[in-house]
Amino acid sequence: MDTILTDLAIMLLVGLIFEKIANKLKLPSVTGYLAAGLLLGPSLLKIVSVDIISDFAIISNLALGFIAFSVGGEFKLSYFRRVGAAPIVIAIFEALGAMLLVTGVMLLFNFDLTFSLVLGAIATATAAASTIMVVKEYNAKGPVTETLLSVVALDDAVCLISFGFAVTIAKAIATGSGSMVAMLLEPFGQIFGSLVTGVVLGFLMKFPIIWVKNKGGQLSVIIAFVALTIAVADLFGFSSLLTCMAMGAMFANVYVESDSIVDVADEITPPLYMIFFVISGAELDVSVLPTLGLVGMIYIVFRVVGKISGAAIAAKIMRAPATVQKYLGATLIPQEGVAIALALLAEDVVPEYAIQIRAIVLCGTFIYGMIGPALTKTALKRAGEID
Repeated sequence: MDTILTDLAIMLLVGLIFEKIANKLKLPSVTGYLAAGLLLGPSLLKIVSVDIISDFAIISNLALGFIAFSVGGEFKLSYFRRVGAAPIVIAIFEALGAMLLVTGVMLLFNFDLTFSLVLGAIATATAAASTIMVVKEYNAKGPVTETLLSVVALDDAVCLISFGFAVTIAKAIATGSGSMVAMLLEPFGQIFGSLVTGVVLGFLMKFPIIWVKNKGGQLSVIIAFVALTIAVADLFGFSSLLTCMAMGAMFANVYVESDSIVDVADEITPPLYMIFFVISGAELDVSVLPTLGLVGMIYIVFRVVGKISGAAIAAKIMRAPATVQKYLGATLIPQEGVAIALALLAEDVVPEYAIQIRAIVLCGTFIYGMIGPALTKTALKRAGEID
């Protein structure tokens, strides 16, 4: 019997069961998927092994690509003409709020400067996937939802820049050598490359979409371009999330009926998203929780405080609606793949803290993954954007 196909069937069926349980408890479906993965994964029942999880990487990459494409589709020029620079300013403030607060509190407790800087930079990351899933599941609509979609899309760029600066400073402190200017320019080059690649592919995507009229053909084009975008981004070392977002944004602005194309994509994405979040849950390692310690508590608590306060301050400065000022920050709690990827990159910068950083980020991912979607739902409901 094919082990991969068996595990795929188990993940889908158990994911459906936990989706129903989560709905009965008035929790978002994504919380149920994560709980299903945790139950099936190496931490508990060990039905889904670590080796099998790595075999599903292509599904995870595709799911993230579709999520980023969908978010990018919200980036229409008409929207930015209406709301102005508010989402950009909020994205910068909420990310830097988390970074400065985590770094600052760690320094107050006499932790190493390079360690504090790198961990503070990782704190800037926000997971778009679970947030978008909650928005889609409850069909949320309103100013908080609109701003949220824009902010989580921009967050990836702000996170990359922040991490690039932190790593540059940390390397300079650790080695006392190297070209500071070259290292500071590196993250900007990555972001620029991601945006240009996404824009080009988004423009090209409209031609086969126009040529193919039936839904099946259009779906094939969407899958092909999402897969191609991820592959090109990986080839050149760009951010696949940012590249797919740029592709979705460009396509939405050059193709008048882009909303109908996103609806076509939504016909394939539900099982894809379910598998992605079940796998994410299976990757959560409960055994790292006891290693949390003081630095872990600082990271988990003050990242949330920084996100919420940063978003509120920026929203107030930009005179955003009162509901955005009050509730947006609570929707920015989840943290998943990007943070884990940055934690792996950080091992080369501060190898002496590699084990500690990995444990802290995994603990944070577990805790945020369990409570984040529920907080997002509650915030959107209190803002009056979920029926």
